[in-house]
Amino acid sequence: MSPPSLGAWGEARAREHLLAQGYTLLASNWRCREGELDLVAEIEGTLVFVEVKTRRSTAYGRPEEAISARKARHLVQAALSYLEASQVADRDWRVDVIAITAARGPRLVQLEHFVDALHGERA
Repeated sequence: MSPPSLGAWGEARAREHLLAQGYTLLASNWRCREGELDLVAEIEGTLVFVEVKTRRSTAYGRPEEAISARKARHLVQAALSYLEASQVADRDWRVDVIAITAARGPRLVQLEHFVDALHGERA
C-alpha cells in the first residue's frame, strides 16, 4: 500500500473511532493557505481539529512524533483559518492527534487518541 493510500486508510479508521466516541464529523481534508486539517469534528460544543498520523511500524519513531514544532504551528494556523472561514471564532476548540500503527494488509495494530495534544501551541 502506498503512503497516500495508507494515509487515507488511517483517516478512515480515525473517523470510525471518532464516531464511536460520540463525535460529529464536520469536514475532512479541509484546505487553506496554511495547510490542511485532516478531520474537523465536534463534541459537547467543542470544535476538534484532528491530525491523523499513520505508520506501518515504529522503527523510525511513533506516529505522533512526526508532528514537528513547525507542523504544530501550521495546524494551529489552519484551525484559526477554519474558525474565521466558518464564522465561529468564538467557539471553544482544540487540536487532537490520532496516531495509528498498522501492520501489512493493512491491519490496525494500535490507535491512540491524544486529546488537546497541542494545547501549548495555541498561545
